[in-house]
Amino acid sequence: MGLFDSAKDKVSDLANDNQDKISDGVDQAGDAVDDKTGGKFSDQVDSAQDAVKDKLGDL
Repeated sequence: MGLFDSAKDKVSDLANDNQDKISDGVDQAGDAVDDKTGGKFSDQVDSAQDAVKDKLGDL
């Protein structure tokens, strides 16, 4: 197993163990972007949040 494989496994394990925290962070980041932009890009932000959460589930 190479260095990158080992790092990927560790990151994957951390992500699986902390999915709720990461999901909350994604929501908070999206809310912050919406606040700063006045909701101008809320559809795009919501789509990005959903994509990140989908990828998180794939880990």
